[in-house]
Amino acid sequence: MFLGIRFKNTFFILLGAAILAFGLVHFNMQNNLAEGGFTGITLLLFFLFKWDPSYTNLILNIPLFFVGWKLLGKTTFLYTIIGTVGVSVFLWIFQRYSFEMPLYEDLMLAALFAGVFIGIGLGIIFRYGGTTGGVDIIARLVHKFFGVSMGKTMFIFDFCVITISLVFYLSYREAMYTLVAVFIGARVIDFMQEGAYTARGAMIISNHNNEIANKIMEEMYRGVTVLRGYGSFTKEDREVLYCVVAKNEIVRLKNIIDSVDPHAFVSVTIVHDVLGEGFTLDENKMPIER
Repeated sequence: MFLGIRFKNTFFILLGAAILAFGLVHFNMQNNLAEGGFTGITLLLFFLFKWDPSYTNLILNIPLFFVGWKLLGKTTFLYTIIGTVGVSVFLWIFQRYSFEMPLYEDLMLAALFAGVFIGIGLGIIFRYGGTTGGVDIIARLVHKFFGVSMGKTMFIFDFCVITISLVFYLSYREAMYTLVAVFIGARVIDFMQEGAYTARGAMIISNHNNEIANKIMEEMYRGVTVLRGYGSFTKEDREVLYCVVAKNEIVRLKNIIDSVDPHAFVSVTIVHDVLGEGFTLDENKMPIER
């Protein structure tokens, strides 16, 4: 580790930058589709003046580097430098060593590919602590201080850039398919931020909490947490059980609860990311390889 930078994070940020750049060159630029954010501005300059996006991407991001240094901290700032430079380098490479993927007759397919590649690329970069500069920094700051998802912030900013692109060079058809690509990209980013692995969290209210908790621990080897609750209608203190299980274990959990107390109140929610023993750590507190 050097200056707080981890090799694993750096590797995946560069991988995300490569995926992002590949999508921009082979699906956006080859099919005359725009993009949002600062990337959209670089494409706008490319289609209007033939300015190389690999250079304009760096030039436009220099002012925001200072904002990133002040507000995001040293490590995130360094990851941002890596991500931004990585995107520019891979844009330069893929523009000179690309292959034709003519999808202009099927812009829906081109938009789907563009959204997926850009979403996966940015999602990987965000997940490992980096950004690619530009609106990525803005989206990360909004998420940090206001709790708004980065995908939503980017979609709003993207809409403004695409509107400008529509005025100058996009046809209405290309603009609509660009919005499809941007929407898909935003959803993919949120999906990767929330985590690809999902579990289920169960809140259990019963008059047989001890029996249910013991049976879950003995038969499923899952921990159960006892929460203190208060019934607004009954005006009584109640214990509430909370348990997180893998998605494929939820039916087994319901059967255990039903076998002890068929009248138990059970609320099941989706848990997008789970850290800790039984999921990312084993019983010895060591990381579980997936």
